Amino acid sequence: MKNVAIIMGGYSSEFQISLTSGSVVYNSIDKTKYNCYCIHIFKDKWVLVEEDKSEFHINKNDFSVNRNGEILHFDVVFNAIHGTPGEDGLMQAYLELLNIPQTSCSYYQAALTFNKRDLLSVLKPYGIKSAISYYLNFGDVIEVENIIKKVGLPCFVKPNKSGSSFGISKVKTSEEMMAAIEKAYLEDDEILIESFLDGIEVSVGVINYKGEITVLPITEIVSENDFFDYEAKYLGKSKEITPARISIELKEKIENIAKRAYQILKMQGFSRSEFIIMDNEPFMLEMNTIPGLTMESILPQQANAAGISLPELFENAIELALAK
Repeated sequence: MKNVAIIMGGYSSEFQISLTSGSVVYNSIDKTKYNCYCIHIFKDKWVLVEEDKSEFHINKNDFSVNRNGEILHFDVVFNAIHGTPGEDGLMQAYLELLNIPQTSCSYYQAALTFNKRDLLSVLKPYGIKSAISYYLNFGDVIEVENIIKKVGLPCFVKPNKSGSSFGISKVKTSEEMMAAIEKAYLEDDEILIESFLDGIEVSVGVINYKGEITVLPITEIVSENDFFDYEAKYLGKSKEITPARISIELKEKIENIAKRAYQILKMQGFSRSEFIIMDNEPFMLEMNTIPGLTMESILPQQANAAGISLPELFENAIELALAK
């Protein structure tokens, strides 16, 4: 049987969500088909964690582990790290150097999609629309009047490279701008300020399933809060309706755009793209390459609506990685 390392945790604010995702993956995979191991990746330690909570340190030279004198190597890595270093390309590049297959996209696609600004810039020439935006790097002169002149009010201030809505603010007045920028800088040294798109928010999962690029049923997101923030995502302050309540024409239009983006970027593994539909036009917000994988997460909900169970979803990802 193949040895599967499920990596989880990470160095960002999303580490706790990632630990939950990784645990769901571990509990879902058929142990009669694969030997599965939970690997916690943190800044201060990389460890294999047994069910009895005992820990064994990972040898970073070859990503092996010494378990009581037995050297364990892994045939494939299931990547369940949200944020850095699992979603931004660092782990992908490291594993590629070691020639260990892994379930997510390659390092370049991961780095590109993790950077919202660069992702949207690459897709724009292909006709994929996005909000009017203003960029800031830490240390730049902040001219609130110029920002508002370009993007208008209300607007969204968000870290360029972070997930789970950490550091995002909806700014309604010019007086709120500086506090929102400072909050975003706590997560990242690059900031994206975007015009407010007043429309329906949808999430679109695209995966490679059994060798075929597959668009999963679209989810409509109805947040009880001002926008789809952390509370809405993880603390039940939103309704996620799958399939979305949109026309067949609009559904097909969004599916085509999401699939095209996946193909343009030469994506592999899971992806989940967020769009706002305004005046019957989809505007892309971002693409996640390590989306949440808990029972309540959007991509597993979509897979379920498509008749794909969690074991099928995860084991398909492992088999595709092994076949690369």
